[in-house]
Amino acid sequence: MSLLNTALNAGKLSGTIYTFEKAGDMLPMHTHQEGDAHITIVARGKVKAHGNEWSAEYGAGSVIDFPADQSHEFVALEDNSRIVNIQK
Repeated sequence: MSLLNTALNAGKLSGTIYTFEKAGDMLPMHTHQEGDAHITIVARGKVKAHGNEWSAEYGAGSVIDFPADQSHEFVALEDNSRIVNIQK
């Protein structure tokens, strides 16, 4: 797996940038609490997001708003896909 992550700090915005070098790279299943929930922007490429009993594919420009306590995982569907997570 070749997942790269970078901290994002732009004034009052904070989050993480994940770059999936190869299709199939993943950000494993995880859950956030109210204090660290985030939105996800697909900056480039295509990813599959899924959790318990749901699954969806998203392309560049998509914005995904995860509620707190919703388990989710990301899998790159294309090489060099990138997501940006911004904390709410």
